[in-house]
Amino acid sequence: MRFLSKITAIGLTGLYLTGCAPAKPAEKKLVIWHWMTDREDAFLELTEKYKETTGLDVEFKLFFPPEIYSQKVIAAARAKTLPDIFGILGERKTLASFIKAGYILNLSPYMKKTIGEKEDVGWKDSFYPQTLRVVTFNEDNTYGVGGGVYGVPIDTTIMQFIYNKTLFKEAGIDPEKSPETVDEFIALAKGIKDKTGTAGFICGWGEGWLLNALATEWAINTMGENKFLETIEGKIPYTDPDWLKVFSLFAKLKSSGILASNIATMTNKEAEAAFAEGKAAFSFNGSWSVNVYKQLEEELDYAFFSLPKASYDHPVKVWGGAGSSFMVDANSPKKDQAVKFLRWLSAKEQQEFLAKETNNLPAIKGVIEKLPPILKGLLGAFGSLTHPDIWPRNEDSRVIEIMNRGLQQIVMGLKTPEEVAREIQKKKERVSSR
Repeated sequence: MRFLSKITAIGLTGLYLTGCAPAKPAEKKLVIWHWMTDREDAFLELTEKYKETTGLDVEFKLFFPPEIYSQKVIAAARAKTLPDIFGILGERKTLASFIKAGYILNLSPYMKKTIGEKEDVGWKDSFYPQTLRVVTFNEDNTYGVGGGVYGVPIDTTIMQFIYNKTLFKEAGIDPEKSPETVDEFIALAKGIKDKTGTAGFICGWGEGWLLNALATEWAINTMGENKFLETIEGKIPYTDPDWLKVFSLFAKLKSSGILASNIATMTNKEAEAAFAEGKAAFSFNGSWSVNVYKQLEEELDYAFFSLPKASYDHPVKVWGGAGSSFMVDANSPKKDQAVKFLRWLSAKEQQEFLAKETNNLPAIKGVIEKLPPILKGLLGAFGSLTHPDIWPRNEDSRVIEIMNRGLQQIVMGLKTPEEVAREIQKKKERVSSR
């Protein structure tokens, strides 16, 4: 599960009231909590290797689904029983609340020096900067958090369009040529649907974050990143003509007839399974789907391609950044050992192992040679990544909820782009006035 847009808010307020917990009694091993079911076996193998190398026991504890994991982390923070290493799922303000409450260690000093005070700037420089930015707060940020690096990314996630090359061949289309514009995309999807009987496009749009990611990419391509961010600041209304163009793209997809019949209520897992079974020509998903598709249908012949352009006036920005990151409990008596382990985990040899075993893009540079071809094809997007966690401010979650619901209603044919734009702007104005 990546880029989870919401987590339960139970107990978040209390984080500010119960921070700076007293040091916990030392244990003989490092304990790490995570939610990544696809990496359980790989993590176990790595812990065995680390014990052989250092003599220290490391235990990964899996909690799933992500919503349950998030609730457990919040409860542990309030009870002062966080593990030595853990991850935060949710919005950037959630991470900020943990930092302000004193639960997450600022890793900046460790990024500059080793534990033994020997100068070594290599750790920070080893990461893709686009990936490290997701767990970094600049000085004078809107969240009131001290500047610094507060997490260690262990992979990179990129959202892209995907197409089934086998269906392209069956429809007599060159499987090596992907569409460049929205009109080309729709034309290809309609052609394949007519010739093969499969849906043109499928996606887990029952999960609003997938709709929001795509709408964000098209919005930035349509109006430019500055105007997009000015909308979040309240300087541009959602009823602006450029936003109507964005919402109208979803109406255009609906009227084209290429969408899977139940796309507005489908979960991402359902969409992934359907695409793996060859039930749609196109989809929109993250780089983690490489591992998903391998497990579902190893012989699936597919490829990624970037956002079909809605405009040539502005560049395409791709939703992406750190997929999964680990934080160190600032109150752990073993925080130095925890940092050493994360430094080891993010080193080249371990990153190569994780990329091979889990088919996820690495968080560090210099691992390209060991990547499978399907992942190598995604590296060109690294220079165009964007994500809410690196923007100067985020849209209010209540506004995002109205937008996501409105987009679902558009693709169901229940509301027009104009109606949805007015509803979003109305919610924006209410939220801003409070």
